[in-house]
This record gives sequence, structure tokens and C-alpha cells, in this order.
Amino acid sequence: MADGISNFWGPATSTTEWCEQNYVYSPYVAEFYNTMSNIPCILLALIGLINALRQRFEKRFSVLHLSNMILAIGSMLYHATLQWVQQQCDETPMVWEMLLYLYILYSPDWHYRSTMPTFLFLYGAVFAILHSQVRFDIGFKLHYMLLCLLCIPRMYKYYIYTEDRSAKWLAKLYLIALLLGSLCWLCDRLFCKNISCWYFNPQGHALWHVFMGFNSYFANTFLMFCRAQQRGWDPKVKYLMGFFPYVKIKKPKIQ
Repeated sequence: MADGISNFWGPATSTTEWCEQNYVYSPYVAEFYNTMSNIPCILLALIGLINALRQRFEKRFSVLHLSNMILAIGSMLYHATLQWVQQQCDETPMVWEMLLYLYILYSPDWHYRSTMPTFLFLYGAVFAILHSQVRFDIGFKLHYMLLCLLCIPRMYKYYIYTEDRSAKWLAKLYLIALLLGSLCWLCDRLFCKNISCWYFNPQGHALWHVFMGFNSYFANTFLMFCRAQQRGWDPKVKYLMGFFPYVKIKKPKIQ
């Protein structure tokens, strides 16, 4: 959308703008709702990180929750400024996060343990360098979708081999949040001209951020449950205040 009367960051240099009028509430924040809607993702990732540290889950899950927080902060920078450099702070962590998911999903069955993290690390580093030099747009979206699709078969395998009903619900909530978020994202992109004429803008991209925050939290919690089962830690899905799901484990005393 076109810039407002005044702004701090200057003309937008990002490859993509979203269906929100710029600099409406502050000259320092280009897209207010798209910026603030990342806060739930940060809070959810913080809850997951505290749970992972408190129960001494493997470090991979602490790193995963931290990557969710870094991604949300990068997204805030991007939407607040609409600058190319800050756009990379959003898109590069998106790819790094998916590489982490691939590692967590596939590493238990990987026979050569050192090769997989080395390859994924080099892949992420090369992508970051290329992305800093070349302006991907459609190519980035297709690349990101491919990484997401690579995760789905493994997530489905974990789902069908999980007998716990509460854990299965985590996987279902993950899928529901993903579908709802994707619908909001598509509507925001495809029908922006029509939405701009409405009296009220539903802020589809901001809703995408909120839904994807929950999507990441449910995915992380489900994977923590599955990994705890693999390690024999007797995982249970508990609910904070009777509503908010998290994984509680009981490690054998010998460990």
C-alpha cells in the first residue's frame, strides 16, 4: 500500500508490500498491525523455551524455540521498515527455521549423524549469502514451500504412530492453524484491491502471523512429545490453567 504523509524509514525498498496502509499510527512503524502481530509468536516461543529448559529437553528444542523468536523479531523489523535489508532478517530465518525442523524430524533415523547437521548448516549459510546478494521473490516463496513440503511426510508418520489422543490433537491443531493462516495470507495477497475498499480491513497478513505463531508452538510441542517418547521419558500432554497445552516428561533416574 502507498506510504502515508510522513515516515522515518524513507521509500520502501522491500520486494513485497502487504495490504495495510503504511505509517498510519507512527512515522517509525510502516505496517502497524503486521508488526505488532508478531508479539504472540514471541510469547509462545518464550513459553516453549522455558518449558524446554526447565525439563532439560535436548538443546535442539531450545534452539528451535529461539529460532521462532528470532524469526518473529526479524518479521517485526521487516514490517516496521519495509526495507530490503530488514526483509532478509525475516526471510533468511524462515529458511533456517525449516532446516531445523528437517533436522529434528529426520535425524533420529539418520545413520551418519555428523553429516546431516553439517550439510544443513552449510546449506543455510550458502542460502544466507546468496539471499544477501540476489533479490529472490517468487523463487524464495517456492523454495520455502518446498522445505515445508519436505516436513509434511515425516510429521504424518509421527502422527500415525502416536497413540496418545492429546498428542494427536496437538498435530491437528498444528494443521488447523496452518490452513487458517494460509487462507488469511492468500486472501490478503489476492483480494487486496477489494479489501482496501472495505470500511474495515481484516488484516489478513497480521492474522497469518498470529496463526503461524500458534502453528509453530503446536508443532514444537508435538515434536517434543514424539522425541520424549523415543527417549523413553514417559511424556504427557498437560494443560496450563486447563487450556494451554505443554509436554511434561519423567526421565528415568539412571539418566
